Amino acid sequence: MSVVDDLARRFPALLMARRNLSRNQLRSGLAALGIIIGVFAIASLGMFGTTLRAGATGELGDIGNEVVVSPAFSEGVVELTDRDVTRIERAATGTTVVPVKQRQSLVTRGDERTVTTLYGMEQPGALYTATDGRAPDRLRQGAVVGAGLAERFGLQAGNSISVDDKSYRVVAVLAQVDGITLVNPNNAVIVAPSEFETDGYSQVVVAAPTGEAASAAAENIRDSLNGREERVTVFELSSITEGINVFFGILNAFLLGIGSISLIVAGVSILNVMLMSTVERREEIGVLRAVGVQKRDVIRMILLEAALLGLVGGLVGAALALAAGLALNQFVLNDVLVTFQPINVLYLVLAVAFGLTTSVLSGLYPAWKAASERPVDALRK
Repeated sequence: MSVVDDLARRFPALLMARRNLSRNQLRSGLAALGIIIGVFAIASLGMFGTTLRAGATGELGDIGNEVVVSPAFSEGVVELTDRDVTRIERAATGTTVVPVKQRQSLVTRGDERTVTTLYGMEQPGALYTATDGRAPDRLRQGAVVGAGLAERFGLQAGNSISVDDKSYRVVAVLAQVDGITLVNPNNAVIVAPSEFETDGYSQVVVAAPTGEAASAAAENIRDSLNGREERVTVFELSSITEGINVFFGILNAFLLGIGSISLIVAGVSILNVMLMSTVERREEIGVLRAVGVQKRDVIRMILLEAALLGLVGGLVGAALALAAGLALNQFVLNDVLVTFQPINVLYLVLAVAFGLTTSVLSGLYPAWKAASERPVDALRK
């Protein structure tokens, strides 16, 4: 026995509503189909936006945990000093502070040569992992090469390369770094900072355990170094993810708006079904009114029929949207559990509620029209 059957036995008015709808099953089915399509469109488009957002933020990785401190070039500061680094370390307690030097250099191995970025970094192991060798926590000699450069030159740990006519032994090959980062080692070489002629640093990377810790560190660095004069520019990579979230929020609203249009069309269909139903049952409604059935009872009966169409259509549409969400997240993210995020559950609930509300509102005019007609006029041939 279905849920509708059980409810119908408990509530006779629901049984009557179901009987009235079954008189023309094709017309009622088409009206319910409109609600199914509308609810499916709203819920599935909402979950589609959530999947896009999850995929985009997943590709960015943990950039929200990093803060990059650069010289305030607009104020004439061209490099960061050891004193600046010390102040950054004091301000960003609980984080890993990695000062970085940078320049373009000529890298050669045999007949192969290319101009690439050379980083001077004492602690590459604090930011990156290696697939060959070990990324040192303290780089004193040798060179660490990125995955892209290693592939191009066929490099492995223990090989030698020449950087600006100086030979270095490769101590590690780094893993590919995906996502967005301002210090990207994929096609770069990392050597000890002492290999640079300059004493100053081009930037400082602050790696925090969480995004909240990174934001707090960024605020402390601004207060400490820019208190009297603007000396540094602090860039929180979490601002990228925040911008992406704002974009996808707008996209979701747009997609939900498109889905809502189909529900409005479905509401017009239900309005038509209810009007046709009341015209066909004009005499029946007149008899009910003549034997003492109140006007409000007729209105309740018609609205219940509309609500039943909306409820059935809404539940079927939500079930189809859930199945589509499971398939989409398995295909795109390879994780079906993303489907059950609270925001997706909210989309399903709101879509069903919207479908039910649209159905009831569409039944208001037919219900009022049927209940307002005088019994004598309804019974007149």
